[in-house]
Amino acid sequence: MILSELTLHDLRCIGRGELSLHPGRNLIWGGNGSGKTSLLEGIFLLGRGRSFRTRNSERLVRHGQQRLVVFGRTEGSGAAAAGLVHAVGVEVDRKDGTRARIDAAPVASLADLSRVFPVQVIDPEIHKLIEEGGRRRRRWLDWAVFHVEPQFADWWVRYGRAVRQRNAALRERKASTRPWDVEVASLGERISEARRGVVEQMQSHWRQAVAGLDCPAGELQYFRGWGAQHSLAEALEASRARDEGRGLTHAGPHRADVVIRVDGRLAREVLSRGQQKLMAVALTLAQLRLLKEVSGTTPTLLLDDPAAELDSEHLGHFVRQIAPLGCQLVITSLHPETSAFGAPDRVFHVEQGRVGRYNVPS
Repeated sequence: MILSELTLHDLRCIGRGELSLHPGRNLIWGGNGSGKTSLLEGIFLLGRGRSFRTRNSERLVRHGQQRLVVFGRTEGSGAAAAGLVHAVGVEVDRKDGTRARIDAAPVASLADLSRVFPVQVIDPEIHKLIEEGGRRRRRWLDWAVFHVEPQFADWWVRYGRAVRQRNAALRERKASTRPWDVEVASLGERISEARRGVVEQMQSHWRQAVAGLDCPAGELQYFRGWGAQHSLAEALEASRARDEGRGLTHAGPHRADVVIRVDGRLAREVLSRGQQKLMAVALTLAQLRLLKEVSGTTPTLLLDDPAAELDSEHLGHFVRQIAPLGCQLVITSLHPETSAFGAPDRVFHVEQGRVGRYNVPS
């Protein structure tokens, strides 16, 4: 699916914006603080129900306004999805939170947005995928698993509910956790196996991406959130005293991580900031390749000023790797051209929160 139409109301500095996007390369240019990245946030919001810059969606609402609204029209791309059209809308209210609709019907979960509009982003903060703890990498991995394993989203919702119930029983002390142990163990094993399978399938794509970007070779491993020598049921029993002492479930896929090592050491301990960015870009490329191979999914890819984040040599490597995927690209830049990606199919200019179509001088 690609995004063909986008309308935004009261998102950060943008009072109102309308864009008709091309299936190929779209360039959004403007000065610093003009609203370029805010437009990318609006696009990302349509496919994920959240921003890639903040966990607090209420911060996206324009100052002085009560809510923001983003509308989009998605269209099928490729033979399998040709003719599919969806209307997607997301509203973020300062008081009522985030609500979304697909074809005028409320969604049961914000994860449903990814089914009609898969979208990924490479932004200046991408190095945090390597640098920070496991939460960001779990989210990165789960987005891929969601597209590969149709039942994954349901398992994850049910697992989260079961863990919360178990934690409540732990805090009550006298209440038994036994009714929840079975549910947590069963769902946790399924979640972990689905994640492990995706990491395994990704290995060849990962090695190809690392080599193609000329970044340090790294080993990609999945840590499931409890010891490899035990089942989750056994791990829950073994950690019962600790769980009861703290009122929390310590073993399980909510503690999982994608571990990246270089020469036997954690990547974040040995790589420079620039190398971390390259390795995170390699992770994204590997993910996109896997999704296209396994599920036929080709996400829209948002690139926030890539020329400022990668030197010309590595940017060239990246362009050569991304081109065969056939992704719809939305690229931001300080300038109305992007030589690395070739001539854009459509150009937009944003200034002081106002966006419009830009005709490149001949």
